[in-house]
Amino acid sequence: MRARRLRLGLYADEQRLAWVRSLVEDAIGSRHARIIGGTLAHTVDDELDFLVEQWTVEHPGQNSGSRQPVYMEVHLGCSLRTWRAIRKAVLTALCPEGSGPHICRVPWTVG
Repeated sequence: MRARRLRLGLYADEQRLAWVRSLVEDAIGSRHARIIGGTLAHTVDDELDFLVEQWTVEHPGQNSGSRQPVYMEVHLGCSLRTWRAIRKAVLTALCPEGSGPHICRVPWTVG
């Protein structure tokens, strides 16, 4: 097993961050992987401004509340094959409707 990283850019508040964390934990589930660390970093530059704009377009006139652009990084101990399966499961859970037009519960990007 090697250390691998799953990095997501999100526009979320604490409630939605907890939801995304649970998606990651569910994706790990019974796979041969373990979380060996992680970080949550609030961005100070405009790297994730497109997620803020996406949320604004998808929710016109609504207050964004305490949402902030953040990077969530999860460090996993697993094989490359397992990491790919976990990554795919997380992305599928973030966007269950697939690539067709829809409103994201949490605007996101993967890095």
